[in-house]
Amino acid sequence: MRIMALVLGACSAFFVFYEVRLLVVTHLLQHLRSGGQGAYIGAVAFPLIALALGLAARAAWRRITP
Repeated sequence: MRIMALVLGACSAFFVFYEVRLLVVTHLLQHLRSGGQGAYIGAVAFPLIALALGLAARAAWRRITP
């Protein structure tokens, strides 16, 4: 269960990193090329995914320690 918690935590950290990268590359979503609306979707989806994975990692970690 600890390995699962660590993997979920690492995936959560990846999506946090990717959100920051998205915002840096798009200059906080101010400079998008035409047809780049996927950045807006990523700006909403990545934090939600990171939060869900983080909560799942926390639940998995707490499950093994009383």
